[in-house]
Amino acid sequence: MTTVPFTMRVDADLKAAIEEEAARQDVSATQIATRAIKTHLNGQAAERVAIEEAIIEADKGRFISEEAFTAWVESWDTENELPMPKVE
Repeated sequence: MTTVPFTMRVDADLKAAIEEEAARQDVSATQIATRAIKTHLNGQAAERVAIEEAIIEADKGRFISEEAFTAWVESWDTENELPMPKVE
C-alpha cells in the first residue's frame, strides 16, 4: 500500500510515550502511532456495527428486561454469578 505524509501535533508527554514504546519494540515511532490509530478506528467501527445491530433488534421489540439485566450485574463477583440474560 502506498503511504502518504500525515502530520499532527501531540503534547510532549504523548510524544515521549510513543518514542519509549517504539524503542521497547525496536520499531519507529511512526509504526507505533499508525498501529494505535488503526486499532482505535477498528474499535470504533466494531462499536458502530454493534450499535447498528442492537438498534435493529430494538426496532423488532427485542430487549433484555431491566430486572434481568440488573440482577445479572449485581451478581458479578459473587458465588452465585448469573449467566448473561437472554433477549426476550
